[in-house]
Amino acid sequence: MSSSASEQSLKEAPGRGSASLNPSWNPAGAGSVDAQTLTSWVEARLARHREALDRLDAAPAPRTLENTFRAYDDAIAELAVAGSETGLLHSVCEAKEVRDASEDLLQKIAQAGVELSLNRDVYQALAQIEGCATDGPARHYLDRTLLQYRLAGVDKDDATRARIRELQDQATLLSLTFARNVQEGGKQVEVLDAAELDGLPPDFLAAHPADENGRIVLTTDFPDYVPVMTFARSGDLRRRMFLAYQTRAYPANRQVLLDLLKVRQELAAILGFGHWADLATADQMMESAANMQAFLDDLDQATRGGAEKEYAMLLAFAQSIEPQLKQIDNASRGYWMEQYRRSAFAFDSQSVRPYFPYARVEAGVLETAEKLFQVKFRRIDKPDVWNASVSAWEVWDGTELTGRFYLDMHPREGKDKWFSAHPLVPGIRGRQLPEAALICNFPEPKEGNPGLMQYSDVVTFFHEFGHLMHALLGGRQEWAGISGISTEGDFVEVPSQMLEEFFRDPRLLAAFALHYETNEPIPAELVLKMNRAGAFGRADWVRTQLFYTTYSLKTHAVDVSTLDPDDLLRNLYARFLPYEWTDGNRMYASFTHLIGYSSNYYTYLYDKVIALDFFSQFPREALLDSPVAMHYRRAVLEPGGSMPGREIVHAFLGRSQSSDAFTAWVGEEFQPVSSVYA
Repeated sequence: MSSSASEQSLKEAPGRGSASLNPSWNPAGAGSVDAQTLTSWVEARLARHREALDRLDAAPAPRTLENTFRAYDDAIAELAVAGSETGLLHSVCEAKEVRDASEDLLQKIAQAGVELSLNRDVYQALAQIEGCATDGPARHYLDRTLLQYRLAGVDKDDATRARIRELQDQATLLSLTFARNVQEGGKQVEVLDAAELDGLPPDFLAAHPADENGRIVLTTDFPDYVPVMTFARSGDLRRRMFLAYQTRAYPANRQVLLDLLKVRQELAAILGFGHWADLATADQMMESAANMQAFLDDLDQATRGGAEKEYAMLLAFAQSIEPQLKQIDNASRGYWMEQYRRSAFAFDSQSVRPYFPYARVEAGVLETAEKLFQVKFRRIDKPDVWNASVSAWEVWDGTELTGRFYLDMHPREGKDKWFSAHPLVPGIRGRQLPEAALICNFPEPKEGNPGLMQYSDVVTFFHEFGHLMHALLGGRQEWAGISGISTEGDFVEVPSQMLEEFFRDPRLLAAFALHYETNEPIPAELVLKMNRAGAFGRADWVRTQLFYTTYSLKTHAVDVSTLDPDDLLRNLYARFLPYEWTDGNRMYASFTHLIGYSSNYYTYLYDKVIALDFFSQFPREALLDSPVAMHYRRAVLEPGGSMPGREIVHAFLGRSQSSDAFTAWVGEEFQPVSSVYA
């Protein structure tokens, strides 16, 4: 936790911002957070939120940016910090009593947000603001705010707005319950015969010794789950692990999801929309669920043939090893992909793991970002953080301190098991610095174990760091409400997916991917093999995304009273994917994107098109040193949410996005070997 201190206070503080609302409490100190102090801190934030609204109400006519919109933005800033930092503790705090308290407080913060979104007096005051017609960022922010007020139902009668409040409160509680069930629903898989671990890397075996009863206990955390699903020769172990992972929050979340969908359905109807998906896209780049469906239909048509070809190749290969095999099941998909890549491309993904010990990957990602974005990161010595394993960093742009970030990168009990970038403090130019955190679950280095990462882990690190830089470099706005990652929701995955592509460059990797034993850089020819092997299965990847995306859309676009989430899951799986269904798969029960993105999971595919178009502008011979890098920082990251996503695209490309780079990317596996990354 940190406070909304002045910029000068932040510059002087040795750790996180020290000018707290409650100076007697150091909320960021490891082990210092308890339920009561957290509650007091949130109450103080909410009091400041209400004080800002009182200033807005008392402002004299005429309504202006300074006497009205500034007070509104201050109220938004207080809610943002209260929600973000309480949400962080809900995700990462080991103490269950703090997680429980944070859940209650998040409900209270959400109620304040709903109350503000339905406040007619505030809406009318904002609608009367004069004098910002020529101010692009303020005009965009104000127009978007007024649109969101209308979408929230501010123009409804008193009884209807009361019902909206009630439904929004229910939605918040159900969302928090769903997320908590996933967070706390981790399972274990017991291995009684060590032969079931055949195929797994030596460091994995060394980290999982048998206990006194001969049992080897695996968890559904990613450092266990991914290697088992990729390397374990035992189909039975893969199946047990798959089902354990896909049922972490089942059966509890089945009903929670249905209840949430029912609430969203009623909200959409009250607000004049046919279903939730139309409401959820009304203020997005996509604009409507019909446009979304057309986009998905185009991708469906474009990738069906390629995916069928990939599966036929994969199945023929698997049958050459196991002639009795009739079909590859979805629990064995990752394993056979790995085996095929070894055979067809002479690439064993275990061969690159020695070049990716966690500590060097972290240093390499940070160094890459420093060069690309022309900033410097300085590690904070003895920071006040929520766990001793968390590191804290300052971001310097020349001689100016411009932000802070925190890396919470390894699994632990009670911590969220996913990977995310978590904005904490919205930057306000001249008033407070932006802060954000990465919450990840990568292998942890320990004595005798360097924490070797798979190449997919490293791609994920680049992805999340793209979000982080967007939050920080976009965090120098005049207004908190357009600071950092505050674009339309279907633009936010562009910077993250763009940065992923840098991982494929041999020269870039050679700078930090050093063998943990020999210190030799990763050979360029090995990287090229990795790239070639990694290109196989892209149509399959798109089809998988279409499966997830269509599930998120359909659950929000049909009558909930007729919805069976299990039937829908299985039917859509059969439509988009060729793999044999594994009975007992309850993926939806832990699909937390249904809570966050709701019906808008299409964002990943939509933004992949934009991200690849952006990356195609970088010269391959000078990825980090080209003027394009600074142009990208200025045109894409620094605007934050100060302009519409389409304008950001045009500012960087000089045109609207094209799907040409995406089409080439999907079809790369079937093209002659390219020298692009040579």
